[in-house]
Amino acid sequence: MHHSVGADGVVFIEKSTEYDFRWRFFNADGSEAEMCGNGGRCAARFAYVRGIAKHRMAFETVAGVIKAEVHGAKVKLQLTNPVDLKLDYPVGLDDKELFVSSVNTGVPHAVLLVTDIDYVPVEDLGRMIRYHKIFGEKGTNVNFVEIMDKKHVKVRTYERGVEGETLACGTGAVASAVILAEKGLVKTLSTYRHGEERFEDLRRL
Repeated sequence: MHHSVGADGVVFIEKSTEYDFRWRFFNADGSEAEMCGNGGRCAARFAYVRGIAKHRMAFETVAGVIKAEVHGAKVKLQLTNPVDLKLDYPVGLDDKELFVSSVNTGVPHAVLLVTDIDYVPVEDLGRMIRYHKIFGEKGTNVNFVEIMDKKHVKVRTYERGVEGETLACGTGAVASAVILAEKGLVKTLSTYRHGEERFEDLRRL
């Protein structure tokens, strides 16, 4: 986790011929990410404050078109539709087998349920899962989730490209919510329809 000089990523805002602007996001290791939820919110507010876009806007990312609304210091972001949802499949590590779920909310995320999130070895276990061959050459982000009750969860995320734990991950929070809702472990504001792959409120940060 980086503070002050240095950061988990950097955003470049470029001109777009179809939307308010186009963005590119680079991780701390120099790799380019398709999307970043919190980075998207920062970019939206920056664009609004600098007069690049109005309070309602749409911008291009590698993951697709993102819509945003800025209301003062608050920014609401609508991510692309979640895809590639898979539940409870085994991932074999050196000395054990874990069951994870995964979904792509602009970038790929694996989600692992834990009983005590404060004692999870996020750096070590996250790195092992992130680079596992089952997730292909680019790997995945990894979210560790503890369910507090039907309305509250705790999430810690190991982010690829940063190669460590970050303070928060917007796409990871959405991925965790989508998977927990699909498994019936939390209550949601609205249901989603599989046929259209619309997760409505779960896509809003």
